[in-house]
Amino acid sequence: MLPTLFGKSADPAPTQQKSGLFERMKQAVTRTRDGLQERMEDLLARTRPVDAAALETLEATLIASDLGVHTAAEIIGHLRAQAERQQIRDGAELKALLKVELQQILDAVQTPPPAVTTKPEVVFMVGVNGTGKTTTTGKLAAYFREQNQSVLLCAADTFRAAAIEQLGIWSQRAGVEMIQTRPGGDPSAALYDTLHAARARSIDVVLVDTAGRLHTKNNLMAELEKMRRTAQRFAPDAPHQTLLVMDATTGQNGLQQARLFLESSAVTGIVLTKLDGTAKGGIVIAIAKELRLPVRFVGIGEQMADLIPFDASAFVDSLLDR
Repeated sequence: MLPTLFGKSADPAPTQQKSGLFERMKQAVTRTRDGLQERMEDLLARTRPVDAAALETLEATLIASDLGVHTAAEIIGHLRAQAERQQIRDGAELKALLKVELQQILDAVQTPPPAVTTKPEVVFMVGVNGTGKTTTTGKLAAYFREQNQSVLLCAADTFRAAAIEQLGIWSQRAGVEMIQTRPGGDPSAALYDTLHAARARSIDVVLVDTAGRLHTKNNLMAELEKMRRTAQRFAPDAPHQTLLVMDATTGQNGLQQARLFLESSAVTGIVLTKLDGTAKGGIVIAIAKELRLPVRFVGIGEQMADLIPFDASAFVDSLLDR
């Protein structure tokens, strides 16, 4: 049995690597953390027991950080019950309890990906145009190269000629090869050729950049299903991962887009781009709670290396600690 590529980030990492990840995550959520702590300043400075008014203020703060109304209400409900059982002594204890609540939400969905039994591991990249899907595919290729994995890209977004050109540029930057067909060609044919080549070359992972939009939602989902059947001709359990690329700056609107893909494309995880560009990074918590999906990677900048594995503990600590 081959170790899944996505499972590697869950392995214990050296202290230096974990420290580096924490620092990068901390930088990525700077805008969210500053906004959150500015609104929570009085709460965190409290030296007296937390009362109902303080919890209402915290609830409004969580909603403003894009955790969503339902998720924020559930968290506050748990904290209110805690306060009724035993007083929450001060702001420091409130922050500690809030950390526990956020960590539990993230941990509940951070399950390991399925194991891959035969090469290559096939990863579908899905999402609406404009979320950074093609760019993210290229950055993932570079990430896996850094993990000493061989990668082959499939340009299956044939309905947008610019996507093929863009992915070609990223394939060169990442130092990996790309299989393509003509613009407007059959995406499943491109996938078939890619998987055939990957098997012949003993490639470890195939990243498939799929179309973000066709003429109608039904066309898009039918095309994804056709590609799924093509992948299963090579491996019954393929695609092994279907990653939905979401733009963190779109917040709750992004959740609505995500639900459309969840209806028919068997999404297994999220790649959240532009986390560094939003003051509403609480969307990470909303994704876990409302979509019941793990965030696998986050985009924290424009450079090749600015895509990092998501670490739930580092995220929670970065969000609430300066």
